[in-house]
Amino acid sequence: MSRTPSLKVKKWITSEDLKKRIRKKEKDLKVLNRLHYINHLYNGCSVPEASEKIGITKQTGYIWLERWNENGYTGLIPRFAGGRPSKLTHQEKNELKEILMKRDDWTTKEVKNLIKERFGVEYSSKQVGIILRNLGLKFGKPYPHDYRRPADAEDQFKKT
Repeated sequence: MSRTPSLKVKKWITSEDLKKRIRKKEKDLKVLNRLHYINHLYNGCSVPEASEKIGITKQTGYIWLERWNENGYTGLIPRFAGGRPSKLTHQEKNELKEILMKRDDWTTKEVKNLIKERFGVEYSSKQVGIILRNLGLKFGKPYPHDYRRPADAEDQFKKT
């Protein structure tokens, strides 16, 4: 069985520029780790050696090297997928926000039931909280009100 030849690192930038970028303390920690990996390759390490120094698998090292060779620095920036599309449309979310703005003492459970009844979509309580946050609404446990408290309790308190 013959081994496939190892990939060579394409030198998009000079070694000094790469070190400057690392020293500037790249804000994204994932990109910084990948820059360190590329720096090891620039210094003559093989992919398995550089992968071991960084603490990643050899396969991940080859993926990073291929991305670097194709796109340079931009290839090292993580590509996150957008995630699953929302079950509620943008219009439905706006309608939900209008309904919720009419009253200010909704519980998460009530909002969850409202979404199920009004739009026919079932969400977990955690996801309902995420939706509320994305709509710009704040949520929390409702403060219990004492039924024996008079309506003008604060005014009475100020007088004493």
